[in-house]
Amino acid sequence: MEVGLIERFLAKKIETSLFKGKVLLIFGPRQVGKSTLAENLLKKLGQPFFYLNGDELDTRIELSTSNSVRLKLLFGEHKLVFIDEAQRVPGIGLILKICVDQLKDVQVIATGSSSFDLANALNEPLTGRKFEFFLYPLSFFEMVQHHGLLQEKRLLEHRLIFGYYPEIVTHLGEETERLKLLAGSYLYKDLLMLEQIKKPLILEKLLKALALQLGSEVNYLELGQLVGVDKNTIEKYIDLLEKAFVIFRVSAFNRNVRTELKKGKKIYFFDCGIRNAILGNFNPLANRTDVGALWENYFLIERMKCQANRGVAANFYFWRTTTQQEIDFIEEVDGNLCAFECKWSTKASVRFPSTFKNAYPNVELKVINPVTIEAELGFGEHQG
Repeated sequence: MEVGLIERFLAKKIETSLFKGKVLLIFGPRQVGKSTLAENLLKKLGQPFFYLNGDELDTRIELSTSNSVRLKLLFGEHKLVFIDEAQRVPGIGLILKICVDQLKDVQVIATGSSSFDLANALNEPLTGRKFEFFLYPLSFFEMVQHHGLLQEKRLLEHRLIFGYYPEIVTHLGEETERLKLLAGSYLYKDLLMLEQIKKPLILEKLLKALALQLGSEVNYLELGQLVGVDKNTIEKYIDLLEKAFVIFRVSAFNRNVRTELKKGKKIYFFDCGIRNAILGNFNPLANRTDVGALWENYFLIERMKCQANRGVAANFYFWRTTTQQEIDFIEEVDGNLCAFECKWSTKASVRFPSTFKNAYPNVELKVINPVTIEAELGFGEHQG
């Protein structure tokens, strides 16, 4: 299966945003297909385009020292310019601002695999001058569109173990070796280039600890003791891992109940396969003790992808009280709440805590298992 043949949901959105006088920015983790998406789009347009790669030293030097006259010389007659790994180029925000303001007939598409410098460098210079798109790894929705609902549901266990990175999805039988490479230094390439990350070993230890605590509340002090650094270093590293789109944090939900946790945090991974590769555990679900946590992670990230594709601004939380009553996820959209409890087993009985139901009587309560999940990921209502 060729990755280029799997249609990305974002492709049409990006295509309709071309030549509107804005820079198009495609963010996302490394290796999720940003370059493939941009290249496919540019080829479809049938016009010659100028390609620059921020990973290359001469490109960085050339771009970072350019003014509008120099950029015109650099681009020549090209009306389409593609800057890959733009976060590596010093002062990229100002360069893109010059392109928008002074090279008005040129459309620039830039990709970035971390939000460190890119977000910081772009916010001010590019106010009102950019369209932003976030590309996740492949999704349940995209794969159903590609080969049908039945086939994708048959692959649910496979996805929980190996995830949705394009390279993994398109190379059946080679998942383990490819994931090991992917979860190695390549994934943290941007992190390891930062001055703040002086000890890759600490990063490795921290990632293992976070992978083991998937779906549990994390305590920065305890993590620090485990890894051998102070609480502030842990917080800084977690912040950087989040900006590199490796992990993300989910906060505790508290509004009405006195015993609700106020400050808790859980950490999940952008991809289940990456999480399993960090632990070196690709065992089938029957031989695992972490199926519940994997299913939670899978549903949450797929729901996030689904809502992002719909253009829905959703916030996600978990709910827990000091007396250990809990609900996996609370989703908030425009002030409306929905509570999700995730169970891999379709036979598992679920009771939502009465404390929660009494405090939030208008909240929709949903149980997510392999049968009911499709309705929450864009494929109609499942009955029963």
